[in-house]
Amino acid sequence: MAQSATQKRAESAQAPVSSGESFAEMLESSLGAKGGFEGKVVKGLIVDIDEKNAFAVIDVGGKSEGIVSLREFDTNGEPAHLKVGDIVEVFLERMEGRDGQASLSREKAKREESWILLQQSFEQQKHVVGIIFGRVKGGFTVDLNGATAFLPGSQVDIRPVRDVTPLMGTPQPFLLLKMDRLRGNIVVSRRAVLEESRAEARTELVSSLKEGQILQGVVKNITDYGAFVDLGGVDGLLHVTDIAWRRVNHPSEVLQIGQQVNVQVIRFNAETQRISLGMKQLETDPWEGVAAKYPAGLKMKGRVTNITDYGAFVELEPGIEGLVHVSEMSWTKKNVHPGKIVSQSQEVDVMVLDIDMQKRRISLGIKQCAENPWTQFRASHSIGSTLSGEIRNITEFGLFVGLSGEIDGMVHMSDLSWDLSGEEAIKAYQKGQMVDVKVLDIDSEKERISLGIKQLGSDPHEGISVNFKKGDTVTCTVSAVQENGIEVTLGEEANAFTGFIKRGDLARDRSEQRSDRFAVGEKVDAKITSVEKANRKLGLSIKARETEEEKKAMDEYGSSDSGASLGDILGAAIKKAQKKED
Repeated sequence: MAQSATQKRAESAQAPVSSGESFAEMLESSLGAKGGFEGKVVKGLIVDIDEKNAFAVIDVGGKSEGIVSLREFDTNGEPAHLKVGDIVEVFLERMEGRDGQASLSREKAKREESWILLQQSFEQQKHVVGIIFGRVKGGFTVDLNGATAFLPGSQVDIRPVRDVTPLMGTPQPFLLLKMDRLRGNIVVSRRAVLEESRAEARTELVSSLKEGQILQGVVKNITDYGAFVDLGGVDGLLHVTDIAWRRVNHPSEVLQIGQQVNVQVIRFNAETQRISLGMKQLETDPWEGVAAKYPAGLKMKGRVTNITDYGAFVELEPGIEGLVHVSEMSWTKKNVHPGKIVSQSQEVDVMVLDIDMQKRRISLGIKQCAENPWTQFRASHSIGSTLSGEIRNITEFGLFVGLSGEIDGMVHMSDLSWDLSGEEAIKAYQKGQMVDVKVLDIDSEKERISLGIKQLGSDPHEGISVNFKKGDTVTCTVSAVQENGIEVTLGEEANAFTGFIKRGDLARDRSEQRSDRFAVGEKVDAKITSVEKANRKLGLSIKARETEEEKKAMDEYGSSDSGASLGDILGAAIKKAQKKED
């Protein structure tokens, strides 16, 4: 150095100091009378500047000076213009280090200064300005004018921020949440500052909000049922049905987070402060004049926009959709999911079936755009005609036979055979088997075609006289005894009929209504209650016969009012009948 540090110190000491205060007095004030100044911020005098090695020699009143890098005096990246004789504040770590010099730091002095100011702001709950400059686990680091603070990830913004890069390196306001001087910990929040501003903006906005008002907002969040729009301090719900006049399956099809949108206030509840918004209300309603534009019976093309379990929605034009119910999709495919008939975005031919302007519903049909196969079958086949078909299904009540036009006809079990019961006859058929059938009936409205197989041949019992009629009393033979009644036969073997007497018809008295009273081969008299000529079956009742006989006896031999008991009356009738037989 050109001059010794002692000489420069002496010269500097003689230099005038601001406010008329001597450097010695400043040192005394800085260090304190007791001299316990290590670990504190003190005032020092610049006695030399080494431009080549970029450091300043500073005298803090000790046995020797200390040196501080000139970079530590930079402010916001700008170099400080220092000169010999300037008084600066530095942090005195040790009065005398290993090299005999005082250990000084301007950076730590700045940090100490910042802590004092930050402590005041913390106590007064004032905002401080800082710069986000790095990432750490769980959050970010913030420079508060020399002091480093921690910004938790949850305190960056009111809503989660995916990319913090745009916020880094820019001075921003923060609120001090926590300060621990001993540990050197500072926790700050940017979110708290935003919420304060948001609350003020919210109060101002809510006070002037009214239904029908058009506002500009930013999409804040997207859910399955809509989107939340930030109107500047207050959020409103834009329901998925109010985004556009056309069908929107999910809000993300139209909107994205951060998008700026124009919305209209549809409903506003001042008490709950719930705001319902709409976008489609800013456009012309496409339903105006729809009734005249789409009359019933009109055929046109549309695009499938959505498929559900009960049908498919078809867009006729932007904002105008109709529903094709599953029952109106196909003439022949019954109980099939709509997704197996049409596909998403497919263009289909539809017919307008009905319009409900009040409910804004249009009923459409796809099958009406094709020929009705049931009507076609009726036009090309007459009752009594015969044809061949494949057995497509076998059920407990008959066979389903495939016919032209992908429709089925049914052969009931009773129409399978003249001789065998339906249960026995159906065992002879298999799925996929080709059979000849006769058309018995065609009901195109109910979409039913009745077929017969036994009608292809003649009735073996045709021409046989039927001598039985309802109300006759006949003698029959017990052919089978069952728990619920007895089965009987009557008539000649070639012209035999079968009948069944239910348990409740076995006797007039309930105590006698037991099928175990009868034996196979036993003869019984019963009254015919029903006649099925086609199946050659009779309905019979012993109870009805006994009731009829009792009534006749009462009419012929008097009533119990004459003094005769019911036993006397029936006894007289029995004796008379025996005399006739004798």
